[in-house]
Amino acid sequence: MKTFMAVTLTALSLAGAALADPVLGTWKTQPDDGSYAHIKMAPCGAAICGKIARTFNGAGEYASPNIGKTLVIDMVAKGDGYYTGEVWRPSNDKIYTGKMDLNGNSLALRGCVAGGLICSKQTWTRVQ
Repeated sequence: MKTFMAVTLTALSLAGAALADPVLGTWKTQPDDGSYAHIKMAPCGAAICGKIARTFNGAGEYASPNIGKTLVIDMVAKGDGYYTGEVWRPSNDKIYTGKMDLNGNSLALRGCVAGGLICSKQTWTRVQ
């Protein structure tokens, strides 16, 4: 019984930490191939994931087939606003090593190859 209680308390404390994570909420991406999105960041297990909530192009909001798909995958906080995990780029359907740096209402997100030596970066802004 003591083991069960210890496991339960540990799980609840991890869930509480994830709920309080400052990266949670909705973020606006930079345009990529003429489109941008709103990404809803939420807990996924002990990590943070971001799903495409809304999509926009030059004509305004549109119903992309990517809505609901996970763009930010299993990001884990490493401290001081730094996260590591994976990111998916819809325009080429590839998954990259991901890194995020949170600074107030700005989120620098990088997708990297070659062990993190070559990265492409976007800076997202908080929507809510």
